[in-house]
Amino acid sequence: MRVRRRVRNAARVRNAVLHTCICTARAERHREVAVIRDARHSGRVSKRTGTAMPQKTMNDLLLMMMQDVYYAERQILKALPKLAKASENEDLKTALLHHREETQGQVERLQKAFEALGKRARGQTCEAINGLIEEGEEIVEEIQEGAVRDAGIVASAQAVEHYEMARYGTIIAWAKAVGANDVVKLMQETLEEEKKADSTLNQLATRTLNQEAVKQAA
Repeated sequence: MRVRRRVRNAARVRNAVLHTCICTARAERHREVAVIRDARHSGRVSKRTGTAMPQKTMNDLLLMMMQDVYYAERQILKALPKLAKASENEDLKTALLHHREETQGQVERLQKAFEALGKRARGQTCEAINGLIEEGEEIVEEIQEGAVRDAGIVASAQAVEHYEMARYGTIIAWAKAVGANDVVKLMQETLEEEKKADSTLNQLATRTLNQEAVKQAA
């Protein structure tokens, strides 16, 4: 009888301990869920990762966009000479190399814009510009030299220009919103260069290269 009591008592103790552990775990889980829920309501948790994140300001957003385009411009600096070398049309070569010189100035202008914000110039990897540059490389690799390749190179270069114009337009709007007038002035100058480069490429395509590409493919 005593042995049976000991066994029953031991079983009760184990069940009590197990119940306590389960209740404690549930309580901890409820507290974690409550913390995450409250933080999400206040905008401090990433929906993707569920981890806490600091509150961002419009100035932070402006800086992030500048870092994005700073990375992009430095990649474009390396890509333009390759496209120019792969081009057959001399006017296209000249336009691409000229814009390469402008791009160097745009990088320097961005560095001044970072300084105006009291920040160090640094880039943030941009997969969008990487993808656009890769498309240009594919055109060079997969299409033989000539008018058809040149037409493809123009299209690739214009895609990059349109990306840059969108980015600089956003930067200017946000800089105006936060009162960063020095940044506005610097980026407005760059935006005008991008628009002019796009116009030059468009004229080359519509006036000459597209027609030559059609004849070559006929």
